[in-house]
Amino acid sequence: MPLPAPGSTSTSRYVVDTGDTAAALGSGDLPVLATPRLLAWCEAVCCAAVADAVPDATSTVGTRMSLEHLRPTPVGRSLEVTAVLAHADGRLLRFEVMARDEAGKVIAQGEITRVAVQRDRYLDRIG
Repeated sequence: MPLPAPGSTSTSRYVVDTGDTAAALGSGDLPVLATPRLLAWCEAVCCAAVADAVPDATSTVGTRMSLEHLRPTPVGRSLEVTAVLAHADGRLLRFEVMARDEAGKVIAQGEITRVAVQRDRYLDRIG
């Protein structure tokens, strides 16, 4: 299964809504962007970075996440989340991720590893 080469990238902009807060998601009680939501946005951008290069019968699944959430982001503020495919080895895809606020300050940074799987075989295995 041919996979993308390092260098593939994607960027998306998100606006923090009340449903994205730590209080709403149960990861705290403050009205600021929840780390689980930020991680989900980072994973979505990783998927988008390789979507056009992954064959139709193939998908990628997250296997390892390392994310430093460095600054709080209040409701109403926007973030730009970027993923860059930094390493590809066989089925393994390792991304560098970064989130910046409207002022360009780094909100979060980290690394996400995803593995390419054959959709049918993967779903058959979990039955």
